[in-house]
Amino acid sequence: MSTTDPGAGAAHDDVVASPGAAGTEQPGDLAGVPDGFERLWTPHRMAYIGGQDKPADAHAGPGCPFCRIPSLPDEDGLVVARGEVAYVVMNLYPYNSGHVLVCPYRHVADYTDLTDAEVAEVAALTQTAMRVLRAVSGPHGFNLGMNQGDVAGAGIAAHLHQHVVPRWGGDSNFLPIVGRSRALPELLGDTRARLAAAWPGAQADGTGDDVDAKG
Repeated sequence: MSTTDPGAGAAHDDVVASPGAAGTEQPGDLAGVPDGFERLWTPHRMAYIGGQDKPADAHAGPGCPFCRIPSLPDEDGLVVARGEVAYVVMNLYPYNSGHVLVCPYRHVADYTDLTDAEVAEVAALTQTAMRVLRAVSGPHGFNLGMNQGDVAGAGIAAHLHQHVVPRWGGDSNFLPIVGRSRALPELLGDTRARLAAAWPGAQADGTGDDVDAKG
């Protein structure tokens, strides 16, 4: 799980060595030629690059994260809400804070293979996720979508999932574009808890403020 970045300035200070600073190597002692660029090291991204949590095959069962997650407690699985045939879960590798996925429980790859009930509930949960995110985080807009197939960019193509990505003005700055990194201001577990508490029906359980399901 990715942890909250300390902030662009703090990360910059941690990883950029000044010539002559105590405890740092001198540039002339190592290989390479200075090129005018500074480096922002993000080793935590190697978990994603290396395929951590990706299923070894396309089969249903515990090897598929989206099949396994519903069997876990909400906090452990980062589940925000559960419906009859689909559920909402935090994206382990979010584009932005609050990035959630809407998944059918059934292991199905293609959108055209969903049942009418699954289509309806995936759509309804997507709408509710947008309303809850607006109430909790106040995004300026959203990206919604499904990547169908490996060639289309699906990380786990065998189990369909819809992305709900909150967007803010200025969130596409130098960090994601040049640094290939995301600065996330909140831990995934904390974001999950806030969204779950604001989900319609949560107030009846005494877990938090309800959001009008009709928006």
